[in-house]
Amino acid sequence: MHMKQEIFSRIEAIQGDITRMEVDAIVNAANTSLLGGGGVDGAIHRAAGPELLAECRTIGGCPTGEARITKGYKLPARFVIHTVGPVYGGRPGDAELLAGCYSNSLQLAADNYVKTIAFPAVSCGVYGYPVKAACRIAVDTTIEFLAAHNFPVKVSFIQFSMKNLKIYQDYLTAISRIK
Repeated sequence: MHMKQEIFSRIEAIQGDITRMEVDAIVNAANTSLLGGGGVDGAIHRAAGPELLAECRTIGGCPTGEARITKGYKLPARFVIHTVGPVYGGRPGDAELLAGCYSNSLQLAADNYVKTIAFPAVSCGVYGYPVKAACRIAVDTTIEFLAAHNFPVKVSFIQFSMKNLKIYQDYLTAISRIK
């Protein structure tokens, strides 16, 4: 199979609830404290149970753009990879930090032989990152990583809204034709 097609066969964008995904790891769009918050972060903590918070307390936070891994506890996923996206401010460094969220999460997944991983739209909620720009960074960073690594085998971008799902699907379709 052509290299490009092989990589695209490892990526999907789907609609769903990340806390119910039956994958090896889900990615949590966390804050720097790692102690839970609103949005997807709060939902993941509620679904995983109090043990997740207890483990997060032992980590000592996580800087923006980096990632940390914990067990999944009551989630269907074996692991939660917590990454801290940038609060969008239109700064040149925002894109670099967001790309770091994806590459660092994928590296942790590879290090732990995670076959399947699901990402939310990191930084696109209360952190205000424009979805189209964030989608390009997420997908491009993932393609670059997958080209050099066997793990993860499958990367899912889980979108809660149909509007965001369409942005991801349109971008994947467009680049699968040109790259």
